[in-house]
Amino acid sequence: MVYSTNPDFIFEDDVQEETETLPKHSQKLRVAIERKNRGGKTVTVVKGFVGRDESLKELGRLLKTKCGTGGAVKDGEILIQGERKEQIITLLRAEGYSDTK
Repeated sequence: MVYSTNPDFIFEDDVQEETETLPKHSQKLRVAIERKNRGGKTVTVVKGFVGRDESLKELGRLLKTKCGTGGAVKDGEILIQGERKEQIITLLRAEGYSDTK
């Protein structure tokens, strides 16, 4: 806690606000397949989502449901079990994420 005797002192909190979620057509999502540091398992990773954590988790839940597989949302990335790159790109484009590679 900081106390100031300056009457013009303005308290600034160090907490960063979450960025607003960009519209679906403005998102630049990248889908890749990774095997490193995964214990030999293949994982499809969706990167590049800009927005709130709740929106990212909702998208991750949708992809896991549509793919019928497990996965997780960690560190701003969506991890889907298995090699499902083409299926995920098709699903994302159908949902309105037009700039997906």
